[in-house]
Amino acid sequence: MGRAFEFRKERKFKRWAKMAVQFTRIGKEIVMAVKDNGPNPDTNSRLRTAIQNSKAVNMPKDRVDAAIKRASNKDENGYEEHVYEGYAQHGVAILIETATDNTNRTVANVRSYFNKTGGTLGKTGSLDFIFNRKSIFRFLPAEKDLEELEFELIDAGLEELYLEADEEGNDIAVVQTAFEDFGKMQKALEDLGVEMKSAKLERISLSTTPITEEQAVDVFKLIDKLEEDDDVQAVYHNMAD
Repeated sequence: MGRAFEFRKERKFKRWAKMAVQFTRIGKEIVMAVKDNGPNPDTNSRLRTAIQNSKAVNMPKDRVDAAIKRASNKDENGYEEHVYEGYAQHGVAILIETATDNTNRTVANVRSYFNKTGGTLGKTGSLDFIFNRKSIFRFLPAEKDLEELEFELIDAGLEELYLEADEEGNDIAVVQTAFEDFGKMQKALEDLGVEMKSAKLERISLSTTPITEEQAVDVFKLIDKLEEDDDVQAVYHNMAD
């Protein structure tokens, strides 16, 4: 199997151990949602989405409620969202989404991760030609007729409907649509009674960089450092599968 396989297996175990990090990220998303549009999920689609995503990672309800209550306090500070872009070793593009209450700390940390792993932090917007922002919805296909569902979602802006496997090898249905159609697709899925596992705005790479498994180990060293940072919400790359 080789060193690269062992490294990837180790990363999988690390992901399972990152439950607390996921809770922190969703907690921040809840705070930002409440600060934007209030604590009622019925009238705040961003909050409704964050609560939905909390269920996908088994975040305890009391932690969700505590985050909403904390954010409802006018004295509670919110978070600023920033995007950082650069290249890891071997020419792999890396895009990082962050939510922070201290921008100076965040940018210093991100820059140090690139420097320590042989990468280069670039200017904002430098990777616009590589990554495209899309609305991504995931749900368990169960008994649903995906062909019929595909037809019903066309008016909501459906671009793609496909299956992918989760870490346990189970089928997950994925709906992809344009960034600006997030709200419309979310409502369409809710109206059709689709119970979503997650609903997110994600960065999809328009081109990929082919590298060897040994080179991938170098790139994952940077990705791991970024994903372990509390200010980082998501990390995207364009390594070929």
